[in-house]
Amino acid sequence: MEPISIAAPNHDERTMAMLAHILQIVTAFIGPLVIFLVKRDSRFVRFHAAQALIWQAAIFCFWAIAIAFFFGTIFTTIAMQASRPHANSPPVGLIVGGILIWLLAIGLMILNLIVSIVYGIKANNGEWAKYPIIGNWAWRLTGGQA
Repeated sequence: MEPISIAAPNHDERTMAMLAHILQIVTAFIGPLVIFLVKRDSRFVRFHAAQALIWQAAIFCFWAIAIAFFFGTIFTTIAMQASRPHANSPPVGLIVGGILIWLLAIGLMILNLIVSIVYGIKANNGEWAKYPIIGNWAWRLTGGQA
């Protein structure tokens, strides 16, 4: 990752960029969105808030897919149990699917916590640190060149 040569951000910009990352732990996309909208004049803050927003959009997509998969598993299990009314087998697919989804969800929450803290610290240090993959999207979104 190459350093970006732009004027160093002031203390207020560094603090707001850090808050954009840290607030996503408890407010999801709302904290970074408010900071993105309020601090439009600072390219540094916009860049970090945009990264947090894109990250939260990715997390939302994961949750939507996980919930759809979970309900699909439930309905499939119900349909299979209904087609065999006298079978007393436990719904293994439902149990295994539910456990896997929740393990992935807990892993994603831990990853969100780590990413938020690490990039919050980098933003507070005045670094133009990019998230893997989505950092370039945020850079282009805030007016940078890829």
